[in-house]
Amino acid sequence: MYLLSKQINNLCYNILYGSDTMNEPLANKLKPNKLSDIIGQEHLVGKNKVIYNMIKNKRVFSMILYGKPGIGKTSIAYAISNEVDINVRYLNATINNKKDFDVVVNEAKMYNGILLIMDEIHRLNKDKQDLLLPYLENGLITIIGMTTTNPYHSINPAIRSRCQIFELKPLTNMDIKNGINKVIKSNLLENIKIDDEVIDYIIKLSNGDLRYAYNLLEIAFYTSSDKTVTIDNIKDINNKPVYFDDKDGDSYYDLLSALQKSIRGSDADASVYYLGRLIHSGDFESIYRRLSVIAYEDIGLANPSMGPKVSAAISACERLGMPELIIPLSSIVIELALSPKSNSAYLAIDKVMKDIENGCAYSVPKHINSTAFGYKYPHDYKDGFVVQQYLPDELVNRKYYVPKTTSKYELLLKEMYEKRKNTK
Repeated sequence: MYLLSKQINNLCYNILYGSDTMNEPLANKLKPNKLSDIIGQEHLVGKNKVIYNMIKNKRVFSMILYGKPGIGKTSIAYAISNEVDINVRYLNATINNKKDFDVVVNEAKMYNGILLIMDEIHRLNKDKQDLLLPYLENGLITIIGMTTTNPYHSINPAIRSRCQIFELKPLTNMDIKNGINKVIKSNLLENIKIDDEVIDYIIKLSNGDLRYAYNLLEIAFYTSSDKTVTIDNIKDINNKPVYFDDKDGDSYYDLLSALQKSIRGSDADASVYYLGRLIHSGDFESIYRRLSVIAYEDIGLANPSMGPKVSAAISACERLGMPELIIPLSSIVIELALSPKSNSAYLAIDKVMKDIENGCAYSVPKHINSTAFGYKYPHDYKDGFVVQQYLPDELVNRKYYVPKTTSKYELLLKEMYEKRKNTK
């Protein structure tokens, strides 16, 4: 029964990720059968690391794997499924309907447990969530979810709280090279001829995406006249410019950091440049999130309208799609860069969080608690203000908000703040 189940599992995998035919993509032919076949992600699958030990101890917990495309999420999930003695099913949160999920639940009951590998888990709608949650809770279904978006922002908290979250790191140039060499040694591309210069060129084009490197290599091989892959051959089929990664594979995060620092430093030219580099990556969710952070962390109370403006720009981008979305992105980035800056709101809440972490979690004054005995209703007083204590007794003189004077708006806030604080 177990062997038959494995055969069915492989069939399900092939339906979702590629079929066992002579036209099967190279990336699918190279799918790992065990953790030791995984390229990169040593912090998860290396010896004595968390997933390695999980498999070693023959126990799998629900988890979410997230990271850029082509860096090993599906590979890790497939390898795990082959190394554990449990029935496995593959679903896609976008493609598969509620009936497909019903089948998984029924199989879980029949087999007394099932491993569900789910692609695009961030697309899981409420109906499917409600169906799965009780079985995730009681352990009848163990889920491995995969997503390219940050699960802390895109996945329902009810699902997220029942899963361990593992971030996959960008693959290094050496990881991509190891993958290409694996192809060459396997002879899956029979008698391929390729030199180190061409391999390095493919590595640069792949931008840490091993699947893209495999696909590029395969197409170049089958479109060459004599099985020789050349740079000219690659240029003929690649439609995007060379993108140079650093040797550690961290350049993408460096670009996000550079974008924020350039906007914070009011350099519009540098800001637009780094935006362009990030647009090329295609990860617009990360761009949108970073711009939203900048609007509130770096612009803040100096120009409160920037938060809604960023949201409007993001909405426009989502409606327009490529290539037109680059226009609202450029517009909003330039405006963010040239806007007055204030991090006073960020510093205020940061100070609060540090106080709380250090044990400053005191009782609410009795006159403003839920019973509100002795509470003075400000609207009953002139100018809607009356002097009374709001902070706990232990923090009565604590100041968290320190106004800045970089804009007329925050100057008005400063005036109001000081007026209220100095009224006794």
